[in-house]
Amino acid sequence: MIAAALISMSAMAQVQFGLKVGFDMTNFWGEDLPHGMKPSYQVGALMEYKFTNKFAIAPEVVFASQGGKYKAVKDAIGIDLGAWGLSQYDKNVTFNTNYINVPIMLKFYATPSFSIDFGPQVGFNVYSKYSVDGVDKAVNVKDNTNTVDFGVGLGGTYCLTENAFVQARYTLGLTKAFDTCDAKNGNIQVAFGWKF
Repeated sequence: MIAAALISMSAMAQVQFGLKVGFDMTNFWGEDLPHGMKPSYQVGALMEYKFTNKFAIAPEVVFASQGGKYKAVKDAIGIDLGAWGLSQYDKNVTFNTNYINVPIMLKFYATPSFSIDFGPQVGFNVYSKYSVDGVDKAVNVKDNTNTVDFGVGLGGTYCLTENAFVQARYTLGLTKAFDTCDAKNGNIQVAFGWKF
């Protein structure tokens, strides 16, 4: 019954549902952590409601692996490389901070195939660890990670066909990712999706 209802709504041509998967380059910005990029990924679902020929609203629910990578030059959120007998100054530190993100994008269709997308995003942290080169185990820092992350996204979507699309977006975090330092999320996204 749910599938039939979704197909029926999609047939009205005002509402479409879809899936997407993408490649991300993520980092932290702020005063306390360097801006090293980390390759990541995203996967999720979306709905698009087109209320005129030019404007639509598109909420999404996306699992995104975020974080950053940098060479340690000082302690950050309690990192103590000395506990492993390692120098504080010559090791790469990789943060993996994974979120369920819910962006709500307002879409302006500049052409029938291309839209400019802008809107707020709220993220819910589900996993947060860091690892250090030369150390086998990762360290759980979920207790030091803020549960909710607010941001804003800007990008564009190009419809390759009636169903297939490609999407590029940058999401700028507006709140601190960690409660002990000034580091906010940044996320460059390139995704491919399918609407039905």
